[in-house]
Amino acid sequence: MKNTKHQKPNTKEPSNSKPEPTVNYVTGNGGGAWVFKEEPSAGPEPRHPFDFEERTALFGEGIIRFSKRIPRNPGNDRLINQIVGSGTSVGANFCEANDSVSKKDFRYCAKRCIKEAKETRFFLRMIATAEPAMAEEARRLYREATELIRILVTMHKK
Repeated sequence: MKNTKHQKPNTKEPSNSKPEPTVNYVTGNGGGAWVFKEEPSAGPEPRHPFDFEERTALFGEGIIRFSKRIPRNPGNDRLINQIVGSGTSVGANFCEANDSVSKKDFRYCAKRCIKEAKETRFFLRMIATAEPAMAEEARRLYREATELIRILVTMHKK
């Protein structure tokens, strides 16, 4: 008979775990819009409110607001669906990267973020072509997507 070791389950919470933030739901400017604000719970070091995860979330929110102003027609509907999907995926994939278990896992998630940001830029260009009146706002979002890509590429390389 082989000598086997049995491991006891670890009931202690990991020492590197971060306290979960409290989320407050606040209504907006009478327009029925909801604003989510995180208030860090009493932890050792609260996160800075302008971290990269927050920046990608703000980018996704900007994409959603932008897409709501695009006139609906069969051609634009496809562009709207694509840009909302890719624009919000940047932040979602970065959240996943932040919770990665290894450097290899982080790099894989960061690469997905880069791909989604590049796809978003492509669809911003297509929307600016389809709706010239929206070109200026599309350019602003395009520039932000480019900055996000540059930051993510730097993170991916390190």
